[in-house]
Amino acid sequence: MDNDTTTIKVLFVCLGNICRSTMAEAVFKHSIEKRGISSQLEVDSAGTASYHIGCNPDARSAATCLKNGVPMKHKARQVCDEDFVKYDYILCMDEENLRDLKDMAPKGHRAIVKMFGTYDPKGDRIIKDPYYGPQGGFDRNFAQCTRCTDAFLESLGYE
Repeated sequence: MDNDTTTIKVLFVCLGNICRSTMAEAVFKHSIEKRGISSQLEVDSAGTASYHIGCNPDARSAATCLKNGVPMKHKARQVCDEDFVKYDYILCMDEENLRDLKDMAPKGHRAIVKMFGTYDPKGDRIIKDPYYGPQGGFDRNFAQCTRCTDAFLESLGYE
């Protein structure tokens, strides 16, 4: 089986790659493992900025995932030109990330670049940055990432 033609590759993106995108990555990985389809999808996350390269996820983001039974393991990295060729979908968290990604994208890239929140069945398109707020923002993000993950997988034909 040729991975390049059979695996759907998804990259989640936020600003620093320590809160939202790492949570989306963890929720997505957990969901595809539960569905038994992890061999059909490749998942990672990155940030548009270089602030936290090499850092672990924010402790509040990791704790939120853990309390919901979702493991999280990641080292922050920045989006690079290769990502626009490697990934089928680059799903970001807000309009600023979307603008930055479109500015960063090399000509002729193949990735579909859009906001992850476009898949939210509740219509909440923005996955807000919880970094400077209370714990409730992380809980809200977890619920939203879960809804978006389910809807995105359904759009790909997975139940």
